[in-house]
Amino acid sequence: MKTLLLFALSLPLLAKDPYFFEKPYLQLGNRPQPTKGDLDLMWLGHDKDVDFAVEYKSGSSWRKATPKMLRRVDFKGTDAHRVYAASLANLKPGVTFNYRISVAGKSVFESSAMARKSAKQNSHFVVFGDCAADTPGQRQVAFHAAQQNPDYIFIPGDIVYSRGRVSEYQTNFWPVYNHESASPTTGAPLLRSTLFAAGVGNHDSQPEIDLTKNPDPLAYHLYWSQPLNGPASKFIPHFMGDDALKAKYLDAAKGNFPGMANFSFDYASVHWTVIDSNTYVDWTDSELRAWLEKDLKAAATAKWRLVSFHHPPFNSSKQAHFKEQRLRVISDLLEKYKVDLVLSGHVHDYQRTFPLTFAIEPGFVLGKNQEVPGKWTLDKAYDGAKNTRPKGVIYITTGAGGAGQYPKEFNVGPDYWQEFTTRFVAFPHSFSVIDTTAKSLTFRQINADGKEVDRFVITR
Repeated sequence: MKTLLLFALSLPLLAKDPYFFEKPYLQLGNRPQPTKGDLDLMWLGHDKDVDFAVEYKSGSSWRKATPKMLRRVDFKGTDAHRVYAASLANLKPGVTFNYRISVAGKSVFESSAMARKSAKQNSHFVVFGDCAADTPGQRQVAFHAAQQNPDYIFIPGDIVYSRGRVSEYQTNFWPVYNHESASPTTGAPLLRSTLFAAGVGNHDSQPEIDLTKNPDPLAYHLYWSQPLNGPASKFIPHFMGDDALKAKYLDAAKGNFPGMANFSFDYASVHWTVIDSNTYVDWTDSELRAWLEKDLKAAATAKWRLVSFHHPPFNSSKQAHFKEQRLRVISDLLEKYKVDLVLSGHVHDYQRTFPLTFAIEPGFVLGKNQEVPGKWTLDKAYDGAKNTRPKGVIYITTGAGGAGQYPKEFNVGPDYWQEFTTRFVAFPHSFSVIDTTAKSLTFRQINADGKEVDRFVITR
């Protein structure tokens, strides 16, 4: 009898929300530059007509936003649902605002968030990659990241494991980052109150997709709303299997696919350049390099220049992705335009290089070979504490956001590291915290127990 009673009491907790398939979350929208703090408020509704109304305020009076249904998602293995968005315009940069969603005059969801910051404001943000794998480490990272109260969170690829599917977002992403309460065992209600942005990794975008096995692929292009100011991928994945399902996906992702793989945006005094580093992209291509150079050149007046792509070009994990060095081919542009940090994932640990410059071996031609030989020059005088002006680019691997970590023997000492590595932390899971002002950038790495495991400062 006691067991039956407990089961009955738990039923309301298991019931689906009558209005939301997944609760609200915040996105950049197609806004490379901040415009009066504007953001997109998004949510997923059930597959039925609902007259949603959105209101928001940062002062005393409520303003209305017009919700739009962006797309209908209906694939095998998941219940059909609809993606909605409302533009929250004319917000005061960096100021907290309240918002609410109503149905038939009844408020069905309320929360608060912070408007996007302007170029003159300081910023405080979190970065972690390779994350939504439904692990205890993922939930710990989410909890401790929430305790940082960041302006926003950036994910440098491999957002959802293991295939970036719609169904995997439902089991591994939304329940952790939009949990109703915050704890190290559940995650935190981050998405509803904190802006998220992300690039694609190999688990988010595959060159071949078998729709008979993965009928709900490439969810990145269905759920994220980010700038569309970069070149669309020249490679369209080869869809195998059901032609009708392929057509349904392409219709649902219209406008976002194959775009939103390469883009840039400004947040506070930071310029972000985000690119697709998957093997189907050739960054020796003259058109791609021209876009990248143009973007970095245009950001010359930004206080801080960050570049993110998934595959780290300088990696000391010999047993994991060691030979995947293809993005070394853009090191000349990163150096020419004085990029401060390159943030990657892919390798499920934390690594930091010395500030470095890299010269590709003369005559090298990028082909199927992933390795890029050359010579690096290291600034070993930079220590990030007393000497805070690096000569070269610092490459960060922050891929310990929640996915399965490698065997403990990977966590060995400096004798195992490549010459360019100055810090390497394999366990436990961890995330990066970055603070910027007009004159300094402070980087900290925090592990899943909430302890700081690395810190350095860059000053102008």
